[in-house]
Amino acid sequence: MSAFTYSQDQLKQLAQDVLRFARDKGATDAAVEISEGAGLSVGVRRGKIETIEQNKDKGIGVTVFIGQQRGNASTSDFSADALKATVDAAYNIARFTAADDCAGLPDADMLKKNPQELKLFHPWKINTEEAIHLAKRAEAAAFEVDPRIKNSEGAGVYANQSQFVAANSIGFMGGYAFSRHTISVAPIAGSGKNMQRDYWYSSSRNPKKLAQPEAIGHYAAERALSRMHARKLDTRKCPVLFEAPLAVGLVGALVQAVSGGALYRKSTFMLDSLGKSIFPAHIQLIEDPHILGAAGSSPFDGEGVKTQKRAVVKDGVLQGYFLSTYSARKLGMQTTGNSGGSHNLQFTSDLTKARDNFAAMLKKMGTGLLVTELMGQGVNYMTGDYSRGASGFWVENGVIQYPVEEITIAGNLADMFQQIVAVGADTMTRGTKQTGSILIESMTVAGN
Repeated sequence: MSAFTYSQDQLKQLAQDVLRFARDKGATDAAVEISEGAGLSVGVRRGKIETIEQNKDKGIGVTVFIGQQRGNASTSDFSADALKATVDAAYNIARFTAADDCAGLPDADMLKKNPQELKLFHPWKINTEEAIHLAKRAEAAAFEVDPRIKNSEGAGVYANQSQFVAANSIGFMGGYAFSRHTISVAPIAGSGKNMQRDYWYSSSRNPKKLAQPEAIGHYAAERALSRMHARKLDTRKCPVLFEAPLAVGLVGALVQAVSGGALYRKSTFMLDSLGKSIFPAHIQLIEDPHILGAAGSSPFDGEGVKTQKRAVVKDGVLQGYFLSTYSARKLGMQTTGNSGGSHNLQFTSDLTKARDNFAAMLKKMGTGLLVTELMGQGVNYMTGDYSRGASGFWVENGVIQYPVEEITIAGNLADMFQQIVAVGADTMTRGTKQTGSILIESMTVAGN
């Protein structure tokens, strides 16, 4: 039985109705997105059920243009009267909004025609009891690793499936169903003042590709145990190796710094960086929106603009920004199909060999800091200054010596990008970004 109340054809008909209402109202252009979704989320802690949540939601968002005046309104009521009222609300907002010469729908030739199938929908036919059982298995596996695993922040299972249709008044109509599922666990090792927590999770559109709950629980427990008896460090400068799940955040920092909104507001240290060397020549960054089944795949962006594979960074040189139609017009450029965000970014180094696993990356670093957790939001995108609370491990001669905590790592993103010595083959995907561990030549580590 489908989790959806509406078929794609029914959603498309609703979209056509909204566009017709907008045209009849007097709008010069309009866009609409209609979505619905259903999800199941369960949480257990110490073997007992803590939460069970089932959600089913739907919504319609309408954008109306009167020339270059724009108004937005939304509703969760799909009745004809509610759709008309929502269009009226958007129209009336547009009437009293100042004209913006960059506002408007994308150019028609940028829109995606006949979107391809990317295999993004893999519903998980799991009931509440089965989900609870999986969560309990993950947590139990963590407790079984070592008697020092004495507590837990819990384990969870999340299953979601959604669908949408987007359309506008210049001929675009497209939509598809998609899914996202996760198993997670967060064990606590030790007791009293010597407690350490860590976590791990597995996430995929396809439930068949999720890691086994026992493997997730076992690895999470090992991570928590490895952090026990952590020490502090004296302030120093040294190489820093970002573990792959955290290295993804460095890629995310680049995306934010070269996104349209930051650029046209001049609120980024990466102004006028197009065509300039922002990384060493061995660094490449590819965006590929069309990988089958991947978390960041989409045939078109949030405005219906076609997506395409491209080199964002080639041989260390920035080749393109991340732009929507509006931000592109503000910059006098063309949209890159990134309304709504980036798509499947793959950050690599030409120097990386298949044997450059995590252990090899530690040896490449020699003596320095391995970072496995970051705290706080200490990134100033105007200046690039970077300062984050951190914990991890002190490494000497390529071998982990002891865990460390209560430290701060600091630098400047522009310098950090230029000082990337190596990218590991220990590749990991988190959300829409993929990279191995990233080794920075030198950063300030502040401790006692």
